[in-house]
Parts: sequence; structure tokens; C-alpha cells
Amino acid sequence: MLNNGNFMSYFEIIGGKKLNGEIEVKGAKNAALKAVAAALLSKEKWTITNFPFIEDTNRILEMIEDLGVKVVRRKNKVEIEARTIKKNNLDEDLTKKLRASIILAGPMLARTGRVEMYHPGGCVIGKRPIDMFLDGFKKMGAKLKQREDEFVLSAEGLGGARIFFPKISVTGTETMMMTAVLAKGETILENAAMEPEIPMLAEFLNKCGAKIRGAGTPAIRIKGVKKIGGGKLDLIPDRIETGTFAILGALAGGKIRIKKCNPDHIRALLVNLEKAGVRIKEKKKELTVEGTEKLRPVNLTTHEYPGFATDLQPPFTLLMTQAKGTSLIHDSIFDGRLMFTEALNLMGANVIMNDPHRVTVNGPAKLHGRKIASPDLRAGITLVMAGLIAKGKTRIENIYQIDRGYEKIEERLKKLGADIRRIEK
Repeated sequence: MLNNGNFMSYFEIIGGKKLNGEIEVKGAKNAALKAVAAALLSKEKWTITNFPFIEDTNRILEMIEDLGVKVVRRKNKVEIEARTIKKNNLDEDLTKKLRASIILAGPMLARTGRVEMYHPGGCVIGKRPIDMFLDGFKKMGAKLKQREDEFVLSAEGLGGARIFFPKISVTGTETMMMTAVLAKGETILENAAMEPEIPMLAEFLNKCGAKIRGAGTPAIRIKGVKKIGGGKLDLIPDRIETGTFAILGALAGGKIRIKKCNPDHIRALLVNLEKAGVRIKEKKKELTVEGTEKLRPVNLTTHEYPGFATDLQPPFTLLMTQAKGTSLIHDSIFDGRLMFTEALNLMGANVIMNDPHRVTVNGPAKLHGRKIASPDLRAGITLVMAGLIAKGKTRIENIYQIDRGYEKIEERLKKLGADIRRIEK
């Protein structure tokens, strides 16, 4: 059932404490969501390890359970067996709550020939268009019927197609790749996304019998097969969580040692942290980041992987409020991503909105605690970080948005010395 308990809960933070110690990175949220969806392609059991149990992954597991799929949750892993899919319609409440629910449409269409669902929801950044997905399904032979905020896809059999993405899309790339695995013939995806989660999923699908070439490059070729088998998939570490903790170390350290991560996945961030004067020590699966009071301003533009991730822009913008000088931050990916800076200004920052995609940050600014609400996942964790370096008490509401992506975050931050409490209402 849908958990509404943390909609009324809030974080209470007393800022100004230096953070020190070790923190481990969980499995990648976005990889986990796509792996759950891909499990619908097989009638055999999938075991997914290093699995993060957060709001978004719990919701998608509930969605496939509602379809009649067997799901067994264990510590840090989940077992999924989609021997039968008993219905074609996705739960309305869950679909409207989870933006990533669109990723279930392709595997369901490939397995059952029909899917009925509502327009995916998610966060305040807004309804991100699903036209790209619907166009891809139609090119592969699906028929589409739409009514208000609901749509129905049906197909007697999917066929290979050549799909060029007009805009690079991680979720679009993964969804079309999964859909094509059981389609007849060859599918070519062009201008595909290259994020690390994509080759991870492709490599595992290939072990299960798929024929995918080029994942992790702009051109992916998929030859359809008749059957996908079972297996065990170990998820890669969450690169956004890794980057978030690295920025936290720069802001509030002390010295923070980040374990079970892959530094190569956040290379664009590390380069810019070093430009800002942050001291970083790197090992194969570890990063140690030390705080500094002499941060330099850095101009930044987000870009698709391997460029600077838009999901790391909010915490980096916060970091720049503590740098001496002026920074220009350009988020080229999403409209509305920079609106959270209004909350930073309420806390004492000096951020000027130039247009929906650009802000000027003047620093350093002394932040003070206050009552604020989390507008979305990445802005939410940024406001937590702002509270940790602000003077006084900060209260952050709507923490459901934060729980969507960070497992038991307050418990993990407490181990670093943070004064943070979850208050249940």
C-alpha cells in the first residue's frame, strides 16, 4: 500500500557543526528502477543486490506486485519473479506519484501486448513530456489511444525500428532498449544517452539472453530475442549520492570519507571541486573530501553524461554561495531546476535568477536557519545541506521528496556528527 506517513514529517536541523567520519554509498536509484522494470521481460527469477530501499524503489515494487508479480524483499536485495502478469493497467495512485512509472510501459507491452496507465507524476519540476516514449512505442508497432490524462498502448507484436532521440534522454534510452529486447528484428537507437546505468543494464540483459550492442555510446543496436532468462544483478553505486556527499564534505567537513563509490562516474564534478579549491583524495572505490573556508567561484554548465549532472547542480550551487566571488550557474537540462534558489535566498544567500536556466551566485553568504519546504528530490537534499551549515535551527518540510532518493539519510548524517532529527507528525 502507498505510504503517506512522511508527507507530514519534517527534519529539524541545528547547523554549524563540522562533519567527520565515513559514509557508504547505496546502490544507484536510477539503476534499481530500470532493473525492476526489466525484470518484467523474464518469466524467471531475477535477484537484484545492492538494492536501495527508498520511496521511489518501494513504489515501483508495489506497482509490479499489483500486476501479480512475485516480489521478495531481503536486506539490501530483492528477488523478482514475473512468471505471470495478471493485469494490463498500472495502479492510478502509484503511477501519478512516480515519474519513472513510464519505464514499466515498454516491458509490459512487450510481454502482454497491452498497457493502460495514467500520466506519470513525481515532483514539482513538472510533468516531463512522455511524447518521446509514445512516439518510440508507435514506431515499434504499438497503437495508441489517449483520453485526458490516461493512455492505452496495444500491439499484437512489436517490431524493430530506427529511433532517433530529438533530445538525449536517459529514461527514454533505457525504456526503448528494454522494449526492443523482445521485439522482432533489429532496433537502432540514435543520439542515445551514455550514463553508466545503461551499459550496466545492457550487460546484464545480454547475460540473460538479450542481444544488445553499443550501450554506453550514442548508437545502440538491439536484435530481438524470443526469451529472456533469469540471473543475479549487482547494482552499481549511486553516482548522484556519491557527488552529493562529496559536496557535503566540501561544505561541512572536517573530513568525510565516502566508501563503496565509483569516482570515475563523477569525474566532471571532481574536476570542478578541485577548481573551487576543495582537497580530494581518491582511491579505486573511495573518496576523501576535506572542507575548506577558502572556496573559489566556478562557472558551471550542466550537460548530459559524461558532463556535469543536472542532479548535482543544486548542491553545487549551494557550494558556490560559500565561495568568495561570483559564479554563473547554467542548468541546460530542465526548466524549473533552479527555482529552489529562492529558498536559499530566504536563508541568506545572494542568488540572482537571470532566466529559468541561469543564476548568478554571489558569495560568501552567511546562511541562517528557517522553516522551508522541499520542492523536489535534489533541491530537498540541498536544503538539508544548507541547514547543516546554517546558523541556528532549520525545519524542512515535505521530506517525502528527499526520501524518494536517499535511504535513511538522517541516520547516516548523524554518524558524521550532524544534528538532525526526523519529527513524525
